[in-house]
Amino acid sequence: MNLLEIKQIRKGYNGHQVLKDVSLSVKEGEILSIIGPSGSGKSTLLRCACMLEEVDQGEILYMGEAVSARTNRKISKTEKKSDALFGLVFQNFNLFPHYTVMQNIIDAPISVQKRKKEEVYKEAKELLMQMGLQEKEKAYPYQLSGGQKQRVAIARALAMKPKVLFFDEPTSALDPELTAEVLKVIRTLAEKKITMVIVTHEMGFAKEISDRIIFMENGWIEVEGTPEQVFKTEHFRMKEFLKGYAK
Repeated sequence: MNLLEIKQIRKGYNGHQVLKDVSLSVKEGEILSIIGPSGSGKSTLLRCACMLEEVDQGEILYMGEAVSARTNRKISKTEKKSDALFGLVFQNFNLFPHYTVMQNIIDAPISVQKRKKEEVYKEAKELLMQMGLQEKEKAYPYQLSGGQKQRVAIARALAMKPKVLFFDEPTSALDPELTAEVLKVIRTLAEKKITMVIVTHEMGFAKEISDRIIFMENGWIEVEGTPEQVFKTEHFRMKEFLKGYAK
């Protein structure tokens, strides 16, 4: 079953087309990585999928139900369920600085999803264990390393029980050692068959973890396929792009 379908979406700013007729689908349990040069539209695509941006044309469907369209935006029935349609992990963490680690994780499930505090707190403690952060429950974001902040951000997204988990360059703000911490966590999620869409510049990681990879440039999907198909493509721009990365 396709959890997510994006059909011929377009998005522009001040007359500049950032996304040009982009279509894709994501099946349950699938891991899709999106790669491409800066300015290719990767992050805008994620922001549209998460309804942080309104598309100019086309539609976005979760579980077969349209949730965003320029002319007919509506609240989906699926949004009223306890599980979220999606979660988004930003490249710059976006944690609430005045909340402890635990408060950052439990706030939305309690205040937005109206779930029982005891249940949410128990699940949050389990998530912190999974992230190796059980000792940081009462810490504030300023007391954490970048890798720890990103792991808290992942736990916060997972606490909403999303159908699809999006990552927007989750390691771009981290040094190599902290990057390894975060990628290890994402690998663990992959083993649990959590549906993920990952915008990344980590080519080796994308090749290793993905079921499918999309290469974007200038607002178009230029190449799409399995990691083997994409990394062995004869597409000129894809080959040029990969020259900048170690194989």
